[in-house]
Amino acid sequence: MSMEQDPSTSENYKDPQLLNKWIQIQDSLKKRLTTEDGFNWKLPQDSYSGEILKYVGGVDLSFSKNDPSIACATLVVLDFSTLEVVHEDSAIVKLSVPYVPGFLAFREAPVLLELLEKMKKRELSSYPQVLMVDGFGLACHLGVLADLPTIGIEKNLHHVDGLTQPRARQLLEANVNSGGDIITLIGDSGSTFGVAMRSMEDSMKPIFISVGHRISLASAIKIVKLCCKFRVPEPTRQADIRSKDYLRKFDIS
Repeated sequence: MSMEQDPSTSENYKDPQLLNKWIQIQDSLKKRLTTEDGFNWKLPQDSYSGEILKYVGGVDLSFSKNDPSIACATLVVLDFSTLEVVHEDSAIVKLSVPYVPGFLAFREAPVLLELLEKMKKRELSSYPQVLMVDGFGLACHLGVLADLPTIGIEKNLHHVDGLTQPRARQLLEANVNSGGDIITLIGDSGSTFGVAMRSMEDSMKPIFISVGHRISLASAIKIVKLCCKFRVPEPTRQADIRSKDYLRKFDIS
């Protein structure tokens, strides 16, 4: 999965110099990106020796309906064996970077990275060993900056490289009828963008999974499957729920 980038949107942005800087940063981050397993833990069902994965994180931002520049950034960490939340931190932030399609990470990654750095400085033993992120490009961007295995999760598939959500769902339904619950998302260019997965037996509404950084697609799929109580895996689901609750708590929603 490539870093998020859509240069065609740059025509509508008022600061081409900043936009070009962002593109250069993305290109630099791409060179550091790895989509192979780069960790020293294992999953419970793996036969090889090593420490079993214990802590899985999730991050998300929820935005004020009245002021889209106001958001709540939330980091949660779950015990992988129980899927219970063992750490939670939220922050209300005012975002100065505008929303520019294709460059979402420059708006959202800094506040999420700050929550991770805050937890790391406190030297908490529950610091996540892998992190689920709501967004494919954001997962790559944040993973490289945090040097952390990351998985991209999306509830909706945006039109990219000939891939559309209706088409993905149609292919998944056909695959389910043949006994499978996952299809690989391959664009017109031949690039693999991740998978569409039916995470609940009683629903045909898929979630979309992509590698972020320091993890293979096969490992990402295994971890997501083990984290699904509902359609959306618990790390990002809990981060979403708690960020919205935090906004309401401060009467900002």
